[in-house]
Amino acid sequence: MKKLFGKISEELNKVKILRSLRFRISILILFVGLVCCVGMRFGILRNYLDRAVEVRTSDVQSQMQILADHLISYQYLNESSSDVVNAEIEQVANLYDGRVLVIGRNFSVLKDTYGIASGKIIISEEVIKTFRGEYISHYDDTNKYIEITVPITENVDGKSRIVGCILASVSTVPIDQNVEILSRNSLLFMFMIIIAVLAFAIFLPKVLLRPFNRVSDAISEVKSGFSDEKIEVNDYIETEHIVDSFNQVMERMRTIEESRQEFVSNVSHELKTPLTSVKLLADSLNNQEDVPVEVYKDFMSDIADEIDRENKIINDLLSLVKMDKKSTDALNIEKVDVNALIESVFKRLLPIAQEAKVDLIFESVRQVTADLDEVKFTLALTNLIENGIKYNHEEGYVKVNLDADYQTFTITVSDSGIGIPEEDQKNVFERFYRVDKSHSREIGGTGLGLSITKNAILMHRGSIELKSEPDEGTTFTVKVPISYVEGGAR
Repeated sequence: MKKLFGKISEELNKVKILRSLRFRISILILFVGLVCCVGMRFGILRNYLDRAVEVRTSDVQSQMQILADHLISYQYLNESSSDVVNAEIEQVANLYDGRVLVIGRNFSVLKDTYGIASGKIIISEEVIKTFRGEYISHYDDTNKYIEITVPITENVDGKSRIVGCILASVSTVPIDQNVEILSRNSLLFMFMIIIAVLAFAIFLPKVLLRPFNRVSDAISEVKSGFSDEKIEVNDYIETEHIVDSFNQVMERMRTIEESRQEFVSNVSHELKTPLTSVKLLADSLNNQEDVPVEVYKDFMSDIADEIDRENKIINDLLSLVKMDKKSTDALNIEKVDVNALIESVFKRLLPIAQEAKVDLIFESVRQVTADLDEVKFTLALTNLIENGIKYNHEEGYVKVNLDADYQTFTITVSDSGIGIPEEDQKNVFERFYRVDKSHSREIGGTGLGLSITKNAILMHRGSIELKSEPDEGTTFTVKVPISYVEGGAR
């Protein structure tokens, strides 16, 4: 049965109109209108019936109480042959199109307007309760009559006692006829309301969804390229949220497109520069006759340097592309001794540091083992330490500090170098961005190192922060979770 309902639901979802918000709003309005109409009609009829029965019951009880007083006045319970009283009882019974029974002390029927129960004994719950002083009334909806009992009370020596009761059954046919007339009229009125609700259900959703249509049209214009301006549809809070989200997405896409164009331009420029140098050097050799071996070797050495620079740019670009995959497939996570990893990076960079006359200092607060892609994280850490060496002063230092808590480990890479101006700090992680282009070119920088570093750290669900003062040094703070959670929030 569950599979059957699931299949039916799947088939209904394929019907396009059933998935329309406008259609669903129309159905909802129509359903609510129908329920309200039916409920209102039922409530009106029920309320009228209850009220009419209540009024008729009260009227009959009053009339029966008057009749009971007359029975005492004429001592009818002692002598039931009074023509005046009998005529009055018959008149009351005819007036209400019902039946009246007068019951005496011993539960015997003294008078029955139908002439059926006269002289018989009636013992019922209602009669017994009436002899105890209760007024009983009951509406029989099935047989369409009201049954009423009224005690007959006699005053003797200032004391009241019940000496009999009147049992009356009155017809509710007049009430039912009025209910039927009211029902027909209310049915006609309900039909008119349903027509109005139907019209309302057809046209109201169209009006309500008009702002959403404007949002859709505006998005279509942007998609088709006719407009690149921000969309504004402030009719509803919901449309504001949709438009704000769309505008943010568009702004992000514009930023990405600008970044892409800038990246392509920078790549073209960076790759073109070494090629241009090689071309100029080669042309210079070709234009000279009988080139001395020393000059030839000097030119070829310059050409080799430019080729090495081109190769470094290409390798950095390939690393960056791999980092941009941003998927678990791009990471080879394993348990890594972070202390040993930093020491291996120091060992690899020590010759460069010694040549630049920069000291490498490693301080570890505790032993740390974490889930890392050793290759990518080593590349990120190498870039940070190597930058600290390259952009430093003689007799300077690069210090790496390692600490951890129960969730993350923190690596701080600080140096005594030239620092980074405040206006450049927000851009240093962008591709091909170089603070000092002449110095970067002199030391062989491509402007991709920090971008690669940041991507590698983000892939590990970590973060990197920068603090720097010109001529006072730079500090990079890296925080990475000890345990890598696949698909976790960054």
